[in-house]
Amino acid sequence: MKITGLNLDIVWKNKNQNFENIEKAFENEQADLFLLPEMFSTGFCMEPEEIADRNLETLNWMKEFAKKKNSSVCGSASIEENGKFFNRMYFVNPDGTFKFYDKRHLFSYSGEDKAYSKGSDRIIVELKGVRILLQVCYDLRFPVFSRNQGDYDAIIYVANWPESRVKAWEHLLKARAIENQAYVFGLNRIGTDGNNLLYIESSHCFFADGSEVSKKEENFVFSEINLEKLLDFRNKFRFLDDRDDFLIKI
Repeated sequence: MKITGLNLDIVWKNKNQNFENIEKAFENEQADLFLLPEMFSTGFCMEPEEIADRNLETLNWMKEFAKKKNSSVCGSASIEENGKFFNRMYFVNPDGTFKFYDKRHLFSYSGEDKAYSKGSDRIIVELKGVRILLQVCYDLRFPVFSRNQGDYDAIIYVANWPESRVKAWEHLLKARAIENQAYVFGLNRIGTDGNNLLYIESSHCFFADGSEVSKKEENFVFSEINLEKLLDFRNKFRFLDDRDDFLIKI
């Protein structure tokens, strides 16, 4: 399974411009799954009353994009639903079917927990036989919620993780891959946002042993998910058999 991520310099609070920029960037690219950063249509904005989707703008665009490319697409957006706001990660297929994950761990340092409501469900999707756990940015710091219970093969993290803390991002991505014996693809944005925070190129895909398996060209990050290789690795090193059992209190 081929994944292509875009290190997007998100235009602050401008959905149509971001949609146009993404379409242009991916015009000549093919993949089984296209990845976009956290809140890719607006930037990581704590003013949901102003920028949140109320008419499924981002989801509808993702459906059209997936249909046109005949590929799946994944990324998160600010949305309003029943009077609440969510940082919602969509996984959309070419036939228009989709699943979504509402970000569980809200970034209190920026006030995200005051502006948005947190999700409670752990969401796993499947594409071409690969089971994928959906996660968003700050979720990366909380390994219990993402612990592999034998129910997934890869984790996708989409993020707006600034340059000032980027070392933590890179180390934690690798740690999640090793401890869960899974592929981990972390896609970050680039550029400077409306809060004057700087984001540098720091997207990666790691294999279950912590080795980098992504390649980069211009603003693209490419990786191949090899399920047979992963299963062979897990069978040889059966570390997950010794994991602890636990329940998460929601």
